[in-house]
Amino acid sequence: MNRIRVSRRVEKKLAKGLVLLEASDLTDIDLTDQAVEVLSQDGKFLGTAYLSQQNKGIGWFISKEKVSFDQAFFEALFRKAKETRKPYYQDDLTTAFRLFSQEGDGFGGLTVDLYGDYAVFSWYNSFVYQIRKLIVKAFKEVFPEVLGAYEKIRFKGLDYESAHIYGEEAPDYFTVLENGVLYQVFMNDGLMTGIFLDQHEVRGSLVDGLAMGKSLLNMFSYTAAFSVAAAMGGASETTSVDLAKRSRELSEAHFQANGFSTDNHRFIVMDVFEYFKYAKRKGLTYDVIVLDPPSFARNKKQTFSVAKDYHKLISQSLEILNPGGIIIASTNAANVSCQKFTEQIDKGFAGRKYQILNQYGLPADFAYNKKDESSNYLKVISMKVSR
Repeated sequence: MNRIRVSRRVEKKLAKGLVLLEASDLTDIDLTDQAVEVLSQDGKFLGTAYLSQQNKGIGWFISKEKVSFDQAFFEALFRKAKETRKPYYQDDLTTAFRLFSQEGDGFGGLTVDLYGDYAVFSWYNSFVYQIRKLIVKAFKEVFPEVLGAYEKIRFKGLDYESAHIYGEEAPDYFTVLENGVLYQVFMNDGLMTGIFLDQHEVRGSLVDGLAMGKSLLNMFSYTAAFSVAAAMGGASETTSVDLAKRSRELSEAHFQANGFSTDNHRFIVMDVFEYFKYAKRKGLTYDVIVLDPPSFARNKKQTFSVAKDYHKLISQSLEILNPGGIIIASTNAANVSCQKFTEQIDKGFAGRKYQILNQYGLPADFAYNKKDESSNYLKVISMKVSR
């Protein structure tokens, strides 16, 4: 195993518990995919890391001990992760959740999600991908009950995004449970699976009746998971808006899986900002509005980033929100702090008063590094707007 020396600044960073290595941390160092021992400038052993370029960062600090990335190492990590998720295994109303969550479970660059009897591995860099067979072998020892598994390639350089990797192949479409609601998912169709599992607590609030008897508008709806959760919780009607044409059929499938008529549930294929204009023009108003945009988006007319433009979603929502209505504001932008997100929300409210009903970060199965705010990337605030 090669050794690298880091600056005093990086040594302090590691001492604080920050484990994502960035390009500015390692100058004049060979960044070839490799495991390395990390030393201080005076040669003191600091720990074990690996180097590999990915969407964020150029590697991960893994342990303050000397460790080998062998099967026994990953088996130990998986056993610990499985133990912490006992409450999810014991929950008869939920069969889909995260089994292993990057640095929160001790190894950045890898996640594993469970969808019923099937697991989905996500490789975030080529180093992890290169040792994937070893990782999968360790996983099978700890999770023998998983019938089959798939992989998602979340770094550049390969000519495929998704593949079946072992065991039984899942049906093209099947359902999983979350908070007692059925969702149709798919394992081997690009990077998506039909539902974002990190939002299950927010959807749980809708199942529990946050929108009972109310009309709900779900913007950037993808497969309308928030909408079907609201319907299960007694919403009188829902409208789901997404620009992707495929979103309609995938959304309808969730409702059909739960035996809901779609008479009072509409699915609109349209740009969100165009729909705001349309709703205002038609005099459409809503009791609850869900805003869960991508961190960055571009269409023919404009670009959108959470960091700069989220306030526009708030201000335009207020124009079509009924008096005393609720806004659920959400983002998964890791580069936007809680403070910056709140500032964007306040800018959108422009002095109007609101009451915070609830705030959410990542749920317990999405373990994160509690010493690094950006690791807890999910930020959701439910607000009741003053009349």
